[in-house]
Amino acid sequence: MVKKFKAIGENQLAQTVKDSAHQIWLAGLGAFAKAQEEGTKVFDALVKEGESIQNKTRKVADEQIAVVTGKAVGTWDRLEQVFEDRVARALSSLGVPSKKDIDKLSKRVAELTSVVQKLTEAQEAAEKAVAKSAAKAVAKPAASKPAPVATKTAAPKAAEPKAAAPKAAVRRRAAPKSEAAKPAATATVAATAS
Repeated sequence: MVKKFKAIGENQLAQTVKDSAHQIWLAGLGAFAKAQEEGTKVFDALVKEGESIQNKTRKVADEQIAVVTGKAVGTWDRLEQVFEDRVARALSSLGVPSKKDIDKLSKRVAELTSVVQKLTEAQEAAEKAVAKSAAKAVAKPAASKPAPVATKTAAPKAAEPKAAAPKAAVRRRAAPKSEAAKPAATATVAATAS
């Protein structure tokens, strides 16, 4: 009998274990289904919570970055100024002119250039005025003086070319500047030659 009980007990025990395992399996499937249904709700809730935490964290991080950046920029500005001052002192000790010196010299050169330009224009205007007045002076005496008469004495002839030569030289200098003076100068030279 013990053998029968053992055989029945083993079959029943196996059936009980089998039934329990089946129930556990069904419970697992039910939990899985329940987790799937509510899992999307939980997942969405977790995503929303994660987004809010990310926004808060990003805001705090941006504020900290702004503070650190401000400090770094201030530090770089000071460092740059110190570097520029040291370079300027070194260049100054070597005798290299600074940007201010070069700008000042450039301004002075521009002023001097304008003054030279004005003086050049004034000189050219004065030369033109002298040329015009010389041309008028040469044209008037040539037209009003009669041609010299040849005399038989040798002394006046010798004096005449000497006196005419400087005038001709003045006329030659004035002639290229004024086209109107050329015929008058030619007439004067021709008159003195004859």
